[in-house]
Amino acid sequence: MQLHQLTIAQAADTLRRKECSAVDLTEACLARIDSLDSSLHAFLEVTRPTALQQAAVVDTARQRGDQLSPLAGVPFGIKDIIATTEGHTTAASKMLEHFRSSFDATVIARLKAAGAVIIGKTNLDEFAHGASTENSAFRPTHNPWDTERVPGGSSGGSAAAVAVGECLGSLGTDTGGSIRHPAGFCGVVGLKPSYGRVSRYGLLSMTSSTDCPGPITRTAEDAALVLQAIAGCDSHDATTVDQPVVDYAAALSQSVTGLRIGLPKEFFGAGLQPGVETAVRAALAELEKAGAELVEVSLPHAPDSIAVYYIITPSEISANLARYDGIRFGHVSSAAKTLIEAYQRNRGEGFGPEAKRRIMLGTYALSSGYYDAYYKQAQAVRTVIAREVQSVFEQVDVIATPTVPHTAFKLGEQVADPLKMYLEDIYMGVASIVGLPALSAPCGFADGLPVGLQLIGKPLAEHTILALAHQYQQLTDWHLQQPPL
Repeated sequence: MQLHQLTIAQAADTLRRKECSAVDLTEACLARIDSLDSSLHAFLEVTRPTALQQAAVVDTARQRGDQLSPLAGVPFGIKDIIATTEGHTTAASKMLEHFRSSFDATVIARLKAAGAVIIGKTNLDEFAHGASTENSAFRPTHNPWDTERVPGGSSGGSAAAVAVGECLGSLGTDTGGSIRHPAGFCGVVGLKPSYGRVSRYGLLSMTSSTDCPGPITRTAEDAALVLQAIAGCDSHDATTVDQPVVDYAAALSQSVTGLRIGLPKEFFGAGLQPGVETAVRAALAELEKAGAELVEVSLPHAPDSIAVYYIITPSEISANLARYDGIRFGHVSSAAKTLIEAYQRNRGEGFGPEAKRRIMLGTYALSSGYYDAYYKQAQAVRTVIAREVQSVFEQVDVIATPTVPHTAFKLGEQVADPLKMYLEDIYMGVASIVGLPALSAPCGFADGLPVGLQLIGKPLAEHTILALAHQYQQLTDWHLQQPPL
């Protein structure tokens, strides 16, 4: 096995036995980027010099005999909406094309404390607005299983990079499915932690009430190792929960036997691609054979989660993006002659079409005369859905669904249909608006393209869904499949 094909756990073992160095591992991933990324476009910026410096520091520490984390010396790609002192932090937007952060986000500081190597910043939909990574202001990312197709979004660059070994792990963000969606399309593992389990400090906010940074890796075991490093309370983020961090790696040995898995009937009906349903049901049958109990449940208002999400999300976006006006920071137009014209040109030139669409939708939903009819009503339905989910979790331990109702679509296929693009989140919105942990794991193929199985856990029960995914991966080899690119 080549170095770029190692999982994080395998790399940690290889480094510990000194069969390769952190510099060797980093150079292998950099070589992979050099050979593939001109056709994949997973990275917006590669921070080669600092990555090699960080790797060399780990090698020196290992030679001294220091006790090191499993992440020490492991190359990571970082979604370019998370602040890093390495390179730029652009959110894939012209608005922040030249912006450099003066500080690291908490998740980055924690990765660095664990000795991880930051190899570069990965592509995304502008300000994380999208489900295909086509909304990037710079270039779209391509799916490594078929370069004529999208990798999913908005963390498409992070998922594609892990799938082909341009890095061994990555960080994405999940607001309505933006980690799980590309993980499903690219055949890797993507974990959205519970809201508040991982700090949002240093994340360029999209939807403050649902944004969650999280790992994208090849295996559930790797996701557990990354979550171990980045989870926990943070004084910089008042929404983080002050609860002990579970030993996620130790919890992976939890048995499947007796685990009750709920299958919401609303997620297995019309609109589900037959090949996707076949792969997901085969995965569930494998878990049942291993001792889990499958239970049909109902979430009657789950289909409304998309309507709820696309009222609340644009509303929060309109507030969060108000700061990008070119006055305090952001793109500055050279053509503006007056203050009003400066606002218009700075924002008009700096934001792309989808960002503008969401700003206008959110401003409308929050406007006088419409606030009660839209935003307030959406929050009421959000509460109804949360109560339904809570009721289901009184019967089962985990909820399982397909991650996405279909496989990756072709580049350009849905760009002109925003509503169709919004429906990409239809199976993922529930976990987001309720704040639950959710994971996508590869569970097969349909028409030669990866299919994801989504596992949703109770609040702060990341250990349960990680263990279930890990046990599934001990029984199958879908996570070992390599893209043809």
